[in-house]
Amino acid sequence: MFKQYSIPRMRMYGPNPNALNALRGSNIEFILDVPNGDLKRLADSQAEANTWVRDNVQKYNDVRFKYISVGNEVKPGEPGAAALFQAMQNIDRALSAARLSNIMVSTTTFMGAFADTYPPSRGRFKDEYRNFLQPVIGFLVNKRSPLLVNIYTYFGYMNRDVSLEFALFQPNSNNEFTDPNNQLRYQNFFDANLDSVYAALEKSGGGSLDVVVSESGWPTQGGPGASVPNAEAYVNNLRLHVNKNGSPKRSGKPIETYIFAMFDENGKQTSPNDEYEKYWGMFSPTTRQLKYGVKFN
Repeated sequence: MFKQYSIPRMRMYGPNPNALNALRGSNIEFILDVPNGDLKRLADSQAEANTWVRDNVQKYNDVRFKYISVGNEVKPGEPGAAALFQAMQNIDRALSAARLSNIMVSTTTFMGAFADTYPPSRGRFKDEYRNFLQPVIGFLVNKRSPLLVNIYTYFGYMNRDVSLEFALFQPNSNNEFTDPNNQLRYQNFFDANLDSVYAALEKSGGGSLDVVVSESGWPTQGGPGASVPNAEAYVNNLRLHVNKNGSPKRSGKPIETYIFAMFDENGKQTSPNDEYEKYWGMFSPTTRQLKYGVKFN
């Protein structure tokens, strides 16, 4: 399906041999996650990290791995938080030993790790996140690897922080603003989120880092503003925006971005208030047809 629709990149949240075999020779750029539940085991043993790389990366030498994301949205107090930095080091050493140093090691965080994001220039890591992410930022700077961040403007709209137009990249929103600290102009919520991450990195010794948007999307049902027309507008506007000129703070080059998700997760267990969590997919899982019009190339 990725080849059929000319989708050039993919992210997978843990090793799946069938999917990895299907990717052989496809030339699709690929992010593979180390699941959060594996972080402590891989941090505690270099041999375990070597085995993980051998079985899930080295074995698939004709798959175009771009990043290994060690953990996804790891939170303070979780067992993976204390293990994250060491797990990243062990996976990086395992890749080097396997002569796969071209594959970058990173981790994925999310907007919940940041505070004071308005205006974007004030952005910083929350103290409890900075405590365990500070050595990670140093690692990324040393390796020249990007930080992966999941950014969803939908939640800003759902929580009534911003207008629908500002969340959907639509022009003339009454939420447009100029950051008084640097005079940068913000016409959409996506850029404001992204630049608050860059501001936080600058305050934490990571000013040289790039940010890869490892998830972004819009649900088609199950919550306020969740609809097929809004999802279609968001995904198409996102695609056009990130392929152009970057954010106000980091202008001049495209923003590497991954859309969440390929398929709806109809069987996902959610609370009644979180029904939208099932419906981020661009494709129906039963018919495998696109739910709305979108071009990927």
